[in-house]
Amino acid sequence: MTAARARAAPGAVYDPHCRRCPRLAAFLDRTRRQHPDYFARPVPSFGAARPRILIVGLAPGMHGANRTGRPFTGDHAGILLYSALHEAGLASRAVSKSAHDALRLRHARIANSVKCVPPENRPLPAEIRTCNAFLAAEMGGLRQVAVYLALGRVAHTAVLMALGLPAARYPFAHGREHRLDATRWLLDSYHCSRYNTATRRLTPAMFAAVLARACERAGLPLPRGQPREERLQRV
Repeated sequence: MTAARARAAPGAVYDPHCRRCPRLAAFLDRTRRQHPDYFARPVPSFGAARPRILIVGLAPGMHGANRTGRPFTGDHAGILLYSALHEAGLASRAVSKSAHDALRLRHARIANSVKCVPPENRPLPAEIRTCNAFLAAEMGGLRQVAVYLALGRVAHTAVLMALGLPAARYPFAHGREHRLDATRWLLDSYHCSRYNTATRRLTPAMFAAVLARACERAGLPLPRGQPREERLQRV
């Protein structure tokens, strides 16, 4: 670990007052001035305290989680994610409206690679590395997780970084499965972004197949109508 990384290590899974990334901290300051009703702070993870599946996304959306304070809530990306989680029996509702609604996750938890909204939804590599200490601390405390489900290449790399595993050994591809050890898997999916869903790069059926496989690998009941054999890339 580099000296800069060591200084950034928070020793906790969440710091609502984190200012370790100057660019992100300044952007949040401007956001709070422009939108005083927004959450506009580092967004905490959401879901079961002892999950079997940990879903890792990119970062809060400007008018989504940055506004509401719950991952994938209030923006387009959350539409597919929470609907699919509900169909899989992992969410109590199909729509996540706010951090204060009655939606609950079962056996699943959602975290982000970067907890602060980045300008233009693009965190810098240094910001991803700095925030990875939070993700690593959270993952280290979730010993019962059997499946890490990475939404996109950045999340895939962030999970491997948090686990101290070399990215070159585990290449990203939608639907790919990576066996990490005797009890844990890393599964990849394209991100549920507006661009990916609008261009059909990621369809509801594609995402449902990955989520069903995550349930199977985690030893959870499969969603109704999902066969046990999906065309996923197993490595």
